[in-house]
Amino acid sequence: MTTIMVVTMIALLLLGFPMMVPLITAAVIGFYMMFNGFGQMDTLIQQMLAGIRPASLIAVPMFILAADIMTRGQSANRLIDMVMSFIGHIKGGLAVSTAASCTLFGAVSGSTQATVVAVGSPLRPKMLKAGYSDSFTLALIINASDIAFLIPPSIGMIIYGVISGTSIGELFIAGIGPGLLILFMFSAYCIVYAIVKDVPTEARASWKTRAIAVKDALWPLGFPVIIVGGIYGGVFSPTEAAAACVLYAILLEFVVFRSLKMSDIYAIAKSTGLITAVVFILVGVGNGFSWIISFAQIPQAILEAVGVNEAGPTGVLIAICVSFFIACMFVDPIVVILVLTPIFAPAIAATGLDPVLVGILITLQVAIGSATPPFGCDIFTAIAIFKRPYWDVIKGTPPFILILVLAAALLIMFPQIALFLRDVAFR
Repeated sequence: MTTIMVVTMIALLLLGFPMMVPLITAAVIGFYMMFNGFGQMDTLIQQMLAGIRPASLIAVPMFILAADIMTRGQSANRLIDMVMSFIGHIKGGLAVSTAASCTLFGAVSGSTQATVVAVGSPLRPKMLKAGYSDSFTLALIINASDIAFLIPPSIGMIIYGVISGTSIGELFIAGIGPGLLILFMFSAYCIVYAIVKDVPTEARASWKTRAIAVKDALWPLGFPVIIVGGIYGGVFSPTEAAAACVLYAILLEFVVFRSLKMSDIYAIAKSTGLITAVVFILVGVGNGFSWIISFAQIPQAILEAVGVNEAGPTGVLIAICVSFFIACMFVDPIVVILVLTPIFAPAIAATGLDPVLVGILITLQVAIGSATPPFGCDIFTAIAIFKRPYWDVIKGTPPFILILVLAAALLIMFPQIALFLRDVAFR
């Protein structure tokens, strides 16, 4: 049965079907073979509906809507101007500003693709004009945007939390440390690159300019305060924080900045609805597929065959990192989380690993895979946004991928990088 399901999925993917079709087809085939027909098909449908029933998933369309509003408004530019005013003049300052802006906007939007658009669009021309190569610039943008997977809010963390039953609030807080670590590592590489390539520096901003930039950015900086401060302070649940972010985004862009008009609401709502529909279909179908493979005890068989259960906690973490990294090079990150998390659940439980640490490592691997050839999703976002050929987009990615892999190794060796803030906030 397993062989037939895998072959069917691969064949449908090669034929160009969207990921939801191979998933549902494999699930239906597995159901038919296990139950000798379609007489109890309503059971599979119930499992799919159960996948989108958790109340925590309400946060997903809320964060998508907030990100869409901010991407179309002024929030991103105000954050970029603030960062540039303080560090744009140092060696490699423009590249460091790009990485920092991606981190800040990721903390505002929770979406890697929104970050590529909002930060990459204005800063790529500036970096090219300053003397950075296009391959380095594109690689920096798509990899730094993936910090949005780790800095709350993170849609990937929400999906993992729902699938695994892990606290989304704890995942959000635990992602801050690794996100800042990666920003520091990217910044160090950018400075070294600028020194080696002798990239000119920007003019130093006056303190008056900096004060104006900080004043302009105070409103957008309210988003991480609402999310992290609200959850940490017990004011909001993650779902309530998402709703508060939408309200704040509307007030900011429509009332305070007046960057959007009422006529923009339809386009924003349509865009959010389309993205949400795709996400929820994948979640529902993925839950049905996960139920089938779990019912057939396929995860246990796979883990026993490769000896993961005997590998110990470190071995399990390494196996998780490798599996998620490779899978996200080919498949949508949400699908990978939905399919692989249940497979590794028995090994995680058997070795007593902290599910929050596992969630952070999975989220990091999803981030790495999303920017890794051949089919990382952020690569194709950059191709579409910047109108550059595939090779130009991926040419500069290897150093950043190595940095992200090093960050994963550091997390395995020093889990308190992720768990320290979680322990302070929730223990």
